Amino acid sequence: MNDTKKTVTLSVVIPCFNEERTLKICVGRVLAIADESLALEILIVDDCSTDQSLIIARELSSKHPEIRVFHHGKNKGKGAALRTGFEQAKGDFIAVQDADLEYDPLDLKRLLIPLRNNKADVVLGSRFLSYGAHRVLYYWHYLGNKFLTFLSNMFTDLNLTDMETGYKVFRKDVLHKIKIKESRFGFEPEIVAKIAQMRLRVYEMGISYYGRTYEEGKKIGAKDGFRALYCIFHYNAHKAPLPIQLMIYILIGTTAALFNLLAFLILYSLGLKVVISAPIAFISAAIINYFLCLAVLFRHKAKWKSFTEVIVYIAVVLAVAVLDLMITKSLLNMNIAPAAAKAVATAITFILNFMGRRFFVFPEPSSGPWQSQKKR
Repeated sequence: MNDTKKTVTLSVVIPCFNEERTLKICVGRVLAIADESLALEILIVDDCSTDQSLIIARELSSKHPEIRVFHHGKNKGKGAALRTGFEQAKGDFIAVQDADLEYDPLDLKRLLIPLRNNKADVVLGSRFLSYGAHRVLYYWHYLGNKFLTFLSNMFTDLNLTDMETGYKVFRKDVLHKIKIKESRFGFEPEIVAKIAQMRLRVYEMGISYYGRTYEEGKKIGAKDGFRALYCIFHYNAHKAPLPIQLMIYILIGTTAALFNLLAFLILYSLGLKVVISAPIAFISAAIINYFLCLAVLFRHKAKWKSFTEVIVYIAVVLAVAVLDLMITKSLLNMNIAPAAAKAVATAITFILNFMGRRFFVFPEPSSGPWQSQKKR
């Protein structure tokens, strides 16, 4: 069903920090996209600008009733400004519009089409799909964006071309279910991670891009790139596709396994029998593994209450520990050196450890595209 003729309201959130040169022009271009089927609500969030941005925003608000202005008394970052705007937005759909003229508001009307036709829950604008004019700028920024998008796609199982895009349009009911934590440019990988975990209907469309240089006021820098790496890992790891989780667990498991081996060799060399030293080493390593899993890979209460989670974890550990002991004893009885025997047993039980944690202790569905065939 085509709903492009039905009147809807688009809330356009404009985060603003020291954009006195471009804010008025930007707002004017946004106002120009309104028509008989598209009403606008514009929310300008001034993030403690030190120039005339707030004054300009309030002047615009006094002339246009569809504009509301919010002000942060302290600079908090783009993500915090968007959080304020999202909380106040009342339209059917909510869009992000930077105040720096890098994006053309006319593209918002195209991005709305899949949403208005109820084919999408989120539509992202891509600077790398072929559409409109694109200013030629920094090659290494381009490579950085492509790398971050590639990494994000690996963790979310989405095939995006531009994860860091500034143009994102959401259904209001969908966006209001997402709690944004990042206060700076980490918002981009965080929001992509969370829409992937919600298994929404995500579309991507080409947009024009009029990028600006640092001399012209571009604010994103290298530290934001490193923060994006952290956000991709932090917000995605617990719901990443199985191969990615296995790669992360290899690092966790290797750390625990090395401790397991070292502890066993120390206890065995002190004269403790294998039936004592092997279980002690294994259980000690399992405790380290558990806390590393919580800190790096999984989350508490993925399925169980905390107490039940520990019980289930202990049951998995004991089951694998018995197998580890049986393998170690069998190899030692075959006159294999203790180090080799323990290493082989550890390698065999490694995958079982991961599978037990992933599917029994911390079972969560992976991120990915929308799969339900039911209409929304």
